[in-house]
Amino acid sequence: MAAVVLKPGRDKSLRRRHPWIFSGAIAEVQQAPAPGETVAIFSARKELLGWGAYSPASGIPVRVWSFDPDIQIDREFFHRRLASAIQLRRTLPGLRHTRAWRLVNAESDGLPGLVVDRYGDFLVVQISAVGPELWRTTIVDLLNDIMPNLGIWERSDLEVRRKEGLTPRTGSLAGRAPPPLVEIQEGAVRFLVDLVQGQKTGFYLDQRDNRARVGAYVAGGSVLNVFSYTGGFGLSALAAGADQVTQVDASEAALTLGRQNLVLNGYDATRVTDLPGNAFDILRRLRDQAMHFDLVVLDPPKFAETAAHLPKAARAYKDINLLGCQLLRPGGILCTFSCSGHLEFSLLRKIVADAALDAGRDARILERLGPAADHPVNLAFPEGEYLKGLICRVE
Repeated sequence: MAAVVLKPGRDKSLRRRHPWIFSGAIAEVQQAPAPGETVAIFSARKELLGWGAYSPASGIPVRVWSFDPDIQIDREFFHRRLASAIQLRRTLPGLRHTRAWRLVNAESDGLPGLVVDRYGDFLVVQISAVGPELWRTTIVDLLNDIMPNLGIWERSDLEVRRKEGLTPRTGSLAGRAPPPLVEIQEGAVRFLVDLVQGQKTGFYLDQRDNRARVGAYVAGGSVLNVFSYTGGFGLSALAAGADQVTQVDASEAALTLGRQNLVLNGYDATRVTDLPGNAFDILRRLRDQAMHFDLVVLDPPKFAETAAHLPKAARAYKDINLLGCQLLRPGGILCTFSCSGHLEFSLLRKIVADAALDAGRDARILERLGPAADHPVNLAFPEGEYLKGLICRVE
């Protein structure tokens, strides 16, 4: 039996059900397991603590499948985990008025390295680790059994796969391939989503609830939507009664799709201005032009890929929030986000406070935001709480 044995005292996090075992915690690897192979996990005292997927190329050599020593990691195990994750989504009231949600949220659903999103009649599977890679065919077969008649498309085009010794991959896994654009709906707003080449699995499903919350603050005002992608926050603001929206994004293709979404929802094109280019440069130009808005949304990409990037990322978050404060009218609303898992909520709050101070503005937190409920966070896995946000009134 392939196994890993932990060093003395290095089993504490595992006993608290944290699903990652780092290389520094491992004393011995027995029987040379292949990438993705299931290994038994033993404490230094030879207690069987659970089962995990072995990844020799990764800085996280073991991701835990189960903490139950008596369980078998087989087809039935994956059927139970997938069915449980899907059943949870069927109970969530917030999904009744949408055609797109996350079905499987990796570690937080007990399936490390596996994400499955639903967009209407299609599932998008994303595999980032060698464990689910080894079980890929089984996982797809089970998804077909549990949710038949859906096209299944793979978007395992993540660079993080290379850290697992895997190459990026995309393509059809089952059923028909998705068309160039798939239509979804969030409440009263409709979106066209590119499942093949769009960011993440096509759309930022984790921000669904936050789009609605932000829109509630903007009736009758002007909105600056920075890092807008295909216009999610901007369209939600228009649906809530915003007069004017300015969309800022580096991708002209994303802004073009945002225009298609505008037409899809029947909004007057003159109510939206697109500004393609570097967000920092554009915001400085708007500031120098003495432009001001009633609401500013800052939803940047992940500035801190690793803990080592955190100091530089903190400066970038500070700069973007400083500019956001400077572009708000007195009494305006700043909606600011971070999707960097290494940046904790307390640090985001400090960064925004320092930015407001440097802008000479007083700011108060009105709401704290996180991911939608279909992106649950396992309490034993705080790394899963990557998305965090604040809604602030800036005087």
